[in-house]
This record gives sequence, structure tokens and C-alpha cells, in this order.
Amino acid sequence: MSDIETSTVSEEGFTSTSQVGEFELTIDALGEDGPDPNSVLVADYASCFLPAFRVGGRQTGNDDLGRVQIDAEATLDDDDDLTSISFDIHVEADVDDDTLADIVERAEGICHVHSALREGLHADVTAHGDAF
Repeated sequence: MSDIETSTVSEEGFTSTSQVGEFELTIDALGEDGPDPNSVLVADYASCFLPAFRVGGRQTGNDDLGRVQIDAEATLDDDDDLTSISFDIHVEADVDDDTLADIVERAEGICHVHSALREGLHADVTAHGDAF
């Protein structure tokens, strides 16, 4: 028995619609009718990393990080394959650099997408406290 089941359909062209539970996600390889697959992967990675970052914060005694924002960037090679991803994390709370580094390290161990990606594609993460 599987833990995750999705269904993805393309009637024509390069746009597909994925059913994930009760949610529907439109992805377009050309980026015209929805985000392209690489963009979705980067956004998914950031969406997984952010709550993992909050858990890492709690584990270090920083229960209230306030607003947390991840600005993600990625580069592609000539074949449109992802070659690098970076996260610039902005944290509302005034957290020192050593604590932020500890939280990032913990988040890397918690984030399931981070664990699923090949090591060479793990995000290069920079975190900033007192950012808002």
C-alpha cells in the first residue's frame, strides 16, 4: 500500500493537471498555463524547508520566530536541468548567526524534500534574523 497517490493528466500540449488528494495543481512545461516543473520543485522544496526551519527553531528554544520568508533562486544548465538552488531566509525574530546556523542544520535534517534530492542539489542556505 502506498503512502502518497497522485494522478496527472495531459489532454494535449505540455500542460498537465495533477490531482493530489483533494487539491488540483496545473503545471506547464512551457510556463504559460502554470508554473514549469522546475519552478514547482523549487517552491515545493522551500515550502517543505520553511516548517522544518520552524521546528528547528523550537528545538533550539526559539519558539516564536515571527514571520519567516524564504526567497529561493535556482540555476539551470543548457538542458534546463536544475544545477543549483539557494535559499535566502528572512526571520522576523532577532536571532544571532550561530543560532540561525544551528536552526538551518536542524531543518536540513527534518525537511523531507531536502532528504529526497541528490546531495549536489541541496539548497545553499543563508538566514537573516531581525529581518522585518
